[in-house]
Amino acid sequence: MSNLEQQMRHRDKEMVPTFLVKGMFGLMIATTALVAYAQWMDVPNRGVLIEAPVAQSVEVTLSGNRNGLYEVRDASGALLVTSADDRMGFIGVMGRAVDREREVRGITETAPISVIRRENGHIAVLDEASGLSVELIGYGKDNVAAFAQLLDQ
Repeated sequence: MSNLEQQMRHRDKEMVPTFLVKGMFGLMIATTALVAYAQWMDVPNRGVLIEAPVAQSVEVTLSGNRNGLYEVRDASGALLVTSADDRMGFIGVMGRAVDREREVRGITETAPISVIRRENGHIAVLDEASGLSVELIGYGKDNVAAFAQLLDQ
């Protein structure tokens, strides 16, 4: 057997060092123990979103095509914005999410969605037809502003 073959055989046996494997299993056990403790001792949940009451709401219709261009229209059918407008790309992202949720649930109608501002200032997108509810927290200032602008018109 050549020197290279011996090196490869030794290397293949220890691709992941033993201490890392033991550490990984130790971390899994510790995490499971912490979660079990919190559940058994009824430790209150932290970081859970509390839905504040609705302060303002507007119903709009999202319609788009396979290229990702989405239009937002108000109840009268007037065009408000499109996802091609400056800093409005997130409209298309949410339009695809709503379309996907409706497709999964077998909903073919183009019912309006609600864009709401809560009393604490958070913006949310609600689709009553599919039950989709997206609180726009952590999506970035420009992305939230794209929907907040719909409330300010």
